[in-house]
Amino acid sequence: MSNRSIPLVDLSSFVNGDEAQKQAFVEALGKAFHEVGFVGVINHQVPKDLIDGFYASSKAFFSLPVDVKRKYEIEGLAGQRGYTSYGKEHAKQSAVADLKEFYQIGQYVSDDHPLKHEYPTNPTVTEIEGFSDYSQKLYKAFEEAGAHLLRAIALYLGLDEAYFAEKIKDGNSILRTIHYPPITEEPRSAIRAEQHEDINLITLLVGASAGGLQLLNSQGEWLDIVPEADEIVINVGDMLQRLTNNYLVSTTHRVVNPPRELWHVPRLSIPFFLHPKSSMDLTCLPATVTEERPLAYESITAGDYLNERLREIGLKK
Repeated sequence: MSNRSIPLVDLSSFVNGDEAQKQAFVEALGKAFHEVGFVGVINHQVPKDLIDGFYASSKAFFSLPVDVKRKYEIEGLAGQRGYTSYGKEHAKQSAVADLKEFYQIGQYVSDDHPLKHEYPTNPTVTEIEGFSDYSQKLYKAFEEAGAHLLRAIALYLGLDEAYFAEKIKDGNSILRTIHYPPITEEPRSAIRAEQHEDINLITLLVGASAGGLQLLNSQGEWLDIVPEADEIVINVGDMLQRLTNNYLVSTTHRVVNPPRELWHVPRLSIPFFLHPKSSMDLTCLPATVTEERPLAYESITAGDYLNERLREIGLKK
């Protein structure tokens, strides 16, 4: 009897399987996103050496003195590139900052790319050898794995398999490495990451060094998410929920503080927030609007929606 709180799927059965295996994957992934909003993925094709290398270099970065880390805190970018110091971000419904610091890497495009004006250059971290190289390679590997998952979701929704392809090509995705430092005093009603939903299409999460991630199920219960080794946890973001008129669910989740005896243990996790280009229209898909599920959202572009949400969580003025 499994005690898993989220379903598990094998991406290789979609990428390399026969037609029956591919269809079974589509159904399993779609069912998980419709009913739970979360799924575990094995054989996800994100190389372990990239995950391990970026994890180690992230750990080294967060061990740097605060004044060195703050060299990478870039004014005016709403935390979308570089370092964001401890206590700056909060959940949209909370006035208390989360107990974390993080570093964000955005899209890599050439100087003559038509979207270059939207994508600031990622700073190069000079103090930690390999940090910037690992981050770029891992970013691209996550993009590829995420694209496979969205091909499957397109099929599940009755769309052309390539529906998302151009919308996410050179999209506004973010690779984030998050450090939750040891807790040294009684928190002021804050937890490591207060309950929230993600903004983007889907999130791919690897490398949590300690427990604490929980989802809120449809019965109102908080369930621990405990991935196995080499498993990536994927969840639906608000953009995909919005596009599907709430058919695919962006599930509330949080990172709770450990028991007091483990306060001294830091936590590191690496999510990849897969975003489309800012121009993507998030108008609800017509097939998802029914008598039982009337139209829930006004039309908006992904870029306008992102800006709205960044203001809500305190990263953008």
